[in-house]
Amino acid sequence: MSPLRFSANVSWLFREVQDLPGRLQAAGAAGFRAVEAAWPYAWEAAALQESAERARVRLVLLNTPPGDLEKGEMGLGAVPGRQEEFRKGLALAVKYAKALDCKRIHIMAGRVPAGADRKSLAAEMEMTFVENLKFAASVLQQENIIGLLEPINSRITDPQYYLNTPQHAVNILQKVGSPNLKLQMDIFHWQIMDGNLTNNIQSYFPLIGHIQIAQVPNRDEPDSPGELNFTYLFHLLEKLDYEGFVGCEYSPRGDTAEGLCWLQLYWKSRGLLREDDIGQS
Repeated sequence: MSPLRFSANVSWLFREVQDLPGRLQAAGAAGFRAVEAAWPYAWEAAALQESAERARVRLVLLNTPPGDLEKGEMGLGAVPGRQEEFRKGLALAVKYAKALDCKRIHIMAGRVPAGADRKSLAAEMEMTFVENLKFAASVLQQENIIGLLEPINSRITDPQYYLNTPQHAVNILQKVGSPNLKLQMDIFHWQIMDGNLTNNIQSYFPLIGHIQIAQVPNRDEPDSPGELNFTYLFHLLEKLDYEGFVGCEYSPRGDTAEGLCWLQLYWKSRGLLREDDIGQS
């Protein structure tokens, strides 16, 4: 069994530092060799690449643009009538991914429009999402990039998000039928949505293209008090020979670096000083 590799989601971690290039540096200094960033589009891709090289990290995941954040949008993949904007956003995400040698893009489904009834729009949103994903899969395949679908829990985090169960995400993937589209499994969301994590991880493992972690219910460090036993979950992923990255997408209880004791203990338990000892691929 090989040790797991972790990526720092710098949209959540190292928020003591104001700008994204500075967070890349902080992540590298803390021992990470991979990072994630939700929306890096406020910075020039070339400048981010230079910052990443200096920090000795690489970007392994970014999101498609959210749309209009001021209007509460969280992606456009399944939003009817916004197909042209979705394609433009996808093109921007691919541009950044190519410049930063990032091989995974989270294709955000988006929210049910405000004031609309989820059930009445279900068929139209599904048709829109499948159409957009087929287009995205074709574009991403040409660039050797994996597209990811992430179900987000509607019980606590985002009641209006369209893709809100693992089963729903798998159903959409089956309808699109593209091998370069996979599941993004955020264990925080999956515990709230469906629980039964051991069975779900094992059952859906062939479809999982990226994993993210946070403790439940407070979405903080894995070693904080909560529902999940990450020692067990990490060992399970190792037994399954998970080769991707485990994204740290949580809200630190205090200083980010000081809260990384859990990661240092993991490395030590695997005979490592830090992630450098695992090797990169």
